[in-house]
Amino acid sequence: MFKAFTRTIPEISIFHNPSSPASSSALKLLRSALSSPYPPSKSSAPPLNFNLEVIENKPPTSDQLRTILSYLPSKTPSGQAQTPSPEILLSAHPTVDSRPTNPEGVVQLASQNPNALKWPIVVDWHSGKAAVGDLEGVKGILEELRKKRDGEA
Repeated sequence: MFKAFTRTIPEISIFHNPSSPASSSALKLLRSALSSPYPPSKSSAPPLNFNLEVIENKPPTSDQLRTILSYLPSKTPSGQAQTPSPEILLSAHPTVDSRPTNPEGVVQLASQNPNALKWPIVVDWHSGKAAVGDLEGVKGILEELRKKRDGEA
């Protein structure tokens, strides 16, 4: 009876670098999902409902990185889930000469060299999902929101 009172609006954060084409595309997609029919192919569909926080040219904190990494499960060869290494957040940009292996090192490197990170980093804090440097991952987060909205999840 009171289920509607317990619903919260999802919180989505994008750690955005305007000089990254992937980051700009992801931000455009997120903003479009808030203001236009979603999915775009279904003109009668309403927009998605979520709070969007845009953090521009600033890496996540080390605590945020730990949480984000826990939202990016990877499989071991034996098939067990484990938290990926912070190196998964680092780009292959030629100016990146060190490969820190802990969140604090990644934050320090990204603060000195923004090109060190894979941009964007998009996080759905309520559902525990994240996408790093990947537009398809952002689409996956939005599709999960759509399924919840449409009662499919």
